[in-house]
Amino acid sequence: MASSLFIVEDDNVYAQFLKANFKSEYEVTTFTTAEECLESLKEITPEVIILDYNLPGMSGIDLYEQVKPMFDNTKVIVLSSIDDGAQVLEFIKKGVNDYVVKDDNVISSLKNVIEEKDKFPY
Repeated sequence: MASSLFIVEDDNVYAQFLKANFKSEYEVTTFTTAEECLESLKEITPEVIILDYNLPGMSGIDLYEQVKPMFDNTKVIVLSSIDDGAQVLEFIKKGVNDYVVKDDNVISSLKNVIEEKDKFPY
Protein backbone atom coordinates (compact mmCIF):
# COMPACT_ATOMS: atom_id res chain seq x y z
CA MET A 1 0.00 0.00 0.00
CA ALA A 2 1.20 3.51 -0.82
CA SER A 3 2.19 5.92 1.91
CA SER A 4 -0.51 8.26 3.09
CA LEU A 5 -0.47 12.00 2.42
CA PHE A 6 -2.98 14.45 3.90
CA ILE A 7 -3.71 17.79 2.25
CA VAL A 8 -5.46 20.36 4.45
CA GLU A 9 -6.54 23.15 2.10
CA ASP A 10 -9.78 25.15 2.22
CA ASP A 11 -9.66 25.97 -1.51
CA ASN A 12 -11.09 22.76 -2.98
CA VAL A 13 -9.85 23.50 -6.51
CA TYR A 14 -6.30 24.00 -5.22
CA ALA A 15 -6.58 20.88 -3.06
CA GLN A 16 -7.59 18.83 -6.11
CA PHE A 17 -4.67 20.31 -8.07
CA LEU A 18 -2.29 19.18 -5.33
CA LYS A 19 -3.96 15.77 -5.10
CA ALA A 20 -3.64 15.22 -8.85
CA ASN A 21 0.11 15.80 -8.60
CA PHE A 22 0.68 13.35 -5.72
CA LYS A 23 -1.89 10.59 -6.27
CA SER A 24 0.48 8.39 -8.29
CA GLU A 25 2.95 8.26 -5.38
CA TYR A 26 0.69 8.49 -2.32
CA GLU A 27 -2.73 7.61 -1.07
CA VAL A 28 -3.97 11.21 -0.84
CA THR A 29 -6.79 12.43 1.40
CA THR A 30 -7.95 16.04 1.28
CA PHE A 31 -9.60 18.09 4.01
CA THR A 32 -11.07 21.59 3.89
CA THR A 33 -10.75 22.21 7.65
CA ALA A 34 -8.27 21.41 10.39
CA GLU A 35 -11.05 19.80 12.39
CA GLU A 36 -11.75 17.25 9.61
CA CYS A 37 -8.07 16.37 9.52
CA LEU A 38 -7.89 15.89 13.29
CA GLU A 39 -10.83 13.50 13.14
CA SER A 40 -9.09 11.33 10.51
CA LEU A 41 -5.84 11.36 12.47
CA LYS A 42 -7.61 9.19 15.05
CA GLU A 43 -7.56 6.37 12.48
CA ILE A 44 -4.70 7.06 10.06
CA THR A 45 -1.14 8.26 10.58
CA PRO A 46 0.03 9.89 7.36
CA GLU A 47 3.64 10.06 6.28
CA VAL A 48 3.15 13.68 5.17
CA ILE A 49 0.70 16.49 5.93
CA ILE A 50 0.60 19.48 3.59
CA LEU A 51 -1.08 22.13 5.66
CA ASP A 52 -2.47 25.45 4.46
CA TYR A 53 -1.61 28.24 6.89
CA ASN A 54 -4.83 30.20 6.51
CA LEU A 55 -7.77 27.88 7.27
CA PRO A 56 -11.29 28.68 8.44
CA GLY A 57 -11.90 27.88 12.10
CA MET A 58 -8.78 26.34 13.59
CA SER A 59 -5.70 27.87 11.98
CA GLY A 60 -2.90 25.95 10.37
CA ILE A 61 -0.53 26.80 13.24
CA ASP A 62 -3.05 25.52 15.79
CA LEU A 63 -3.45 22.26 13.88
CA TYR A 64 0.32 21.89 13.62
CA GLU A 65 0.72 22.36 17.38
CA GLN A 66 -1.78 19.55 18.01
CA VAL A 67 -0.43 17.19 15.36
CA LYS A 68 3.32 17.36 15.94
CA PRO A 69 3.43 15.96 19.50
CA MET A 70 1.16 13.05 18.52
CA PHE A 71 2.87 12.20 15.24
CA ASP A 72 6.55 12.99 15.60
CA ASN A 73 7.48 10.97 12.50
CA THR A 74 4.92 12.70 10.28
CA LYS A 75 6.45 15.32 8.01
CA VAL A 76 4.43 18.56 8.19
CA ILE A 77 4.83 21.14 5.44
CA VAL A 78 3.10 24.49 5.77
CA LEU A 79 1.73 25.91 2.53
CA SER A 80 0.82 29.57 2.14
CA SER A 81 0.30 32.24 -0.49
CA ILE A 82 2.05 34.66 1.87
CA ASP A 83 5.82 34.96 1.58
CA ASP A 84 6.34 36.67 4.94
CA GLY A 85 9.59 36.25 6.82
CA ALA A 86 7.94 36.75 10.22
CA GLN A 87 5.38 34.05 9.46
CA VAL A 88 8.08 31.67 8.22
CA LEU A 89 10.11 32.34 11.38
CA GLU A 90 7.07 31.58 13.54
CA PHE A 91 6.78 28.13 11.99
CA ILE A 92 10.53 27.46 12.11
CA LYS A 93 10.51 28.15 15.84
CA LYS A 94 7.65 25.69 16.25
CA GLY A 95 9.57 22.99 14.36
CA VAL A 96 7.77 22.53 11.04
CA ASN A 97 9.61 20.50 8.43
CA ASP A 98 9.31 23.28 5.88
CA TYR A 99 7.30 26.25 4.65
CA VAL A 100 6.40 26.39 0.95
CA VAL A 101 4.93 29.40 -0.84
CA LYS A 102 2.09 28.81 -3.31
CA ASP A 103 3.76 29.88 -6.53
CA ASP A 104 4.46 28.51 -10.00
CA ASN A 105 6.99 26.03 -8.55
CA VAL A 106 4.84 24.74 -5.69
CA ILE A 107 4.70 21.10 -6.85
CA SER A 108 8.45 20.76 -7.40
CA SER A 109 9.11 22.58 -4.12
CA LEU A 110 6.79 20.25 -2.22
CA LYS A 111 8.28 17.14 -3.84
CA ASN A 112 11.81 18.30 -3.01
CA VAL A 113 10.85 18.85 0.63
CA ILE A 114 9.08 15.49 0.89
CA GLU A 115 12.05 13.72 -0.68
CA GLU A 116 14.34 15.78 1.59
CA LYS A 117 16.17 17.35 -1.32
CA ASP A 118 15.49 20.78 0.17
CA LYS A 119 15.95 21.85 3.76
CA PHE A 120 15.24 25.14 5.44
CA PRO A 121 18.17 27.39 4.54
CA TYR A 122 17.74 29.21 7.86
